[in-house]
Amino acid sequence: MVDLEKAPPARSPEGEPVPRADGEGCLVVAVRLPVRIVALVLVLPVRMAWDALVVAGRFLRDTVLRPVGRALAWLGRALFVWPLVGLWRYVVVPVAKGVGWLGNVLLVVPAVWVYRWVLTPVGRALAWCCAGVGAVLTALGRGLYAGLAWLARYLVVVPAGWLYAWVLTPIGHLLAWCGRGLARCGRGVLWCLGKVVTGIGAVLYWTLRILLVLPALAVWRWVLAPVGRALAVVGRELLDALGHAWRIAGHLSRAVGRALAALFRWTVAEPARWVYRSVLTPVGHAVRDTVLRPLAEAARAAGRAGRQALRSARLSVRQARADLRRTLFGEPERPPSVDRREPSGAKARTLGSSTTALTKD
Repeated sequence: MVDLEKAPPARSPEGEPVPRADGEGCLVVAVRLPVRIVALVLVLPVRMAWDALVVAGRFLRDTVLRPVGRALAWLGRALFVWPLVGLWRYVVVPVAKGVGWLGNVLLVVPAVWVYRWVLTPVGRALAWCCAGVGAVLTALGRGLYAGLAWLARYLVVVPAGWLYAWVLTPIGHLLAWCGRGLARCGRGVLWCLGKVVTGIGAVLYWTLRILLVLPALAVWRWVLAPVGRALAVVGRELLDALGHAWRIAGHLSRAVGRALAALFRWTVAEPARWVYRSVLTPVGHAVRDTVLRPLAEAARAAGRAGRQALRSARLSVRQARADLRRTLFGEPERPPSVDRREPSGAKARTLGSSTTALTKD
């Protein structure tokens, strides 16, 4: 368990207390212990209820929700997935293949034929005609462009160049000279305006600093900052107390749960196990050896007898069918037998006789 009291302050080798790095003071010491006690009292029932809900939820998940989920999944597959798969495999796919083949025969093949033997020759003829017309239009366009270019040069470009060189350039030089003079005057006016604006800005700055900034800084430094530090210490101690209380409540809850589990094991599970092992198991073995096993042997013998009877019936039916076929159509013709054996030694060796493969006519 976590210690609820504050640890004694550390001391240096000379015996002087070492200051804490976190800067805890009397406010922290006064707040920590009561807050942790109250938090433990409030959090312990919540933690025990939470652990009980967790155990109940796991038991419900393992015993009810998971089997029900598996059953629902199997039912969903049986009702929706398997019918849809069968519909897709045995209805939609064959129909789609048939529609595709029909579309290929009725649309694609005629369209390819029309494109190859009708549209392609017509398109080539139109392209040849358009090429001839384009050549004629190109020649006419080049002549027209040359005439328009000559007219534009002597009616627009040459007069515009003369106007720029002898009219606009002198006027521009005159305007530039006037602008430079005005710029010199404007710089003096702007310098005077800058000095006036700088003075007004300095006055406004010091006025706002004295009336607003310094009082706000004093309020922040001497009021808001100390209150914020105190609230931060209280909030930190509250969070630490809740964390300690939650962990201590967890230890207590686990101890209570282990005690209840041990009680349930020694009052219910162990007697049930003893009854199952000492009473139900011998009774089950006796029932299995005296009732179930003879019944299983009898069922297997009956099954073997039934299979033998079915085999005999099939052989009889096959024999009767063969006899009826021979009666109606006669014996089937058999192919002549071919001797596939190797020739004997006397027939195979012909090197010493006059009827060899080299001398035989």
